[in-house]
Amino acid sequence: MIDFTNKSVMIAGAGKSGIAAAKLLSESHAVITIYDANAKNLLTEDSVREKLGDGFDGRIVLGGDPLEFMKKPDYCILSPGVPIDLPFVTAFKEAGVKVIGEIELGFCFSKGRIVAVTGTNGKTTTTALTGHILEKAFGNTMIAGNIGIPYTEQVKKTDDSSYTVAEVSSFQLDTTDSFRPDVSMILNITPDHLDRHHTMENYIDAKFKVTRNQYAGDICVLNYEDEILRERSKSLMPKVVWFSSKRELEEGLFVKDGRIVFADHGTITPICDTDKLKIIGEHNHENAMAAIACALYFKVPLDVLREALYTFEPVEHRIEYVETVRGVKYYNDSKGTNPDASIKAVNAMTTPTYLIGGGYDKNSEYDEWIESFNGKIKCLLLMGQTREKIAACAEKHGFKDYRFVESMEEAVKYCAEHAQPGETVLLSPCCASWGMFKDYEERGRIFKDLVRAL
Repeated sequence: MIDFTNKSVMIAGAGKSGIAAAKLLSESHAVITIYDANAKNLLTEDSVREKLGDGFDGRIVLGGDPLEFMKKPDYCILSPGVPIDLPFVTAFKEAGVKVIGEIELGFCFSKGRIVAVTGTNGKTTTTALTGHILEKAFGNTMIAGNIGIPYTEQVKKTDDSSYTVAEVSSFQLDTTDSFRPDVSMILNITPDHLDRHHTMENYIDAKFKVTRNQYAGDICVLNYEDEILRERSKSLMPKVVWFSSKRELEEGLFVKDGRIVFADHGTITPICDTDKLKIIGEHNHENAMAAIACALYFKVPLDVLREALYTFEPVEHRIEYVETVRGVKYYNDSKGTNPDASIKAVNAMTTPTYLIGGGYDKNSEYDEWIESFNGKIKCLLLMGQTREKIAACAEKHGFKDYRFVESMEEAVKYCAEHAQPGETVLLSPCCASWGMFKDYEERGRIFKDLVRAL
């Protein structure tokens, strides 16, 4: 563990992660400056101090250039939303400043067993499900990270017997150094966040940092159906545990005759029936298999594992059933912020569907998403920055049943007026929420409020 006593620390970002990091470091008697470049018109020093509580006596700077007021701190802690290639970050690194992220900081204080879940899609559901299983089996289990609970907020609750399940994004992994989970999971890798990582290779490299410090006695859980993962697995130090939703494996987890089973040295062990799970769709069977692999590694008894799988409720904003209104089912998949995630949501629908999409442009391509419609989508309602780009892609693929809307209110109103009993309305935007909403959670909750108001 690093001794931060009297060390000069700049925390970049005054959001949840930055506030949690500052509170943790305050208890370690560090000399703290919180800096937020974009907060000048949204936050005040008083509002930030209110979040920090009475024990914080550090400095708060909103706006401006950090290099003008802080030449060389001992440490710079980056919140996930702060790109690692900003000029001040580069200057700090060149000056020998130790630059790490909030996940790395949390790891410095964390105790007990650690599970890290990453991948382009499925992270939140898998993190929540894994935490649910371990809590049922052992108690004293925390979930943290990109799921919306800062790791640095949870570490104070850990001890030698605890379990922490952390959802870790590529942004967070970019700023790790010594972070080492006992179990890592990479669920899948498809193009995403290329506006931040610039190349697909950089994005893949960031994801695989989750395995960088693992030992031979640790495990890495991987999706056999992902070619990138199969290729990269050849150079991994930890033992690889595979899962597959498409085929039977000699070793690992797969689906057979409507049941998830585990093959281990010639023995096939039935784990659970897929139709008894409350999370729907093939992609959720993959998420369940990843969580099961972790549970088996920690020797969770099969009866406890099975009960936990059957009692787990779907995560908010991830193909979340909202209501049935006048015979029409409404689903909230606001966390579908990239094409691969939204394809999975479309595939999970079993009736003619009105699909609400569009939002902030992350330099994604939408061809595979449009192709996945396969006669199932009756109407695509498009909003936000990407709507013209998506419409052009739809036209290219011969899909013309789309219309532009200016707001979520207009989208829900149109669906309510046109969808027939037995049909479905799905919010799965395929894009980030920024520009129209604070985050995907706000977008999803507005959608649900509008549906329930029907």
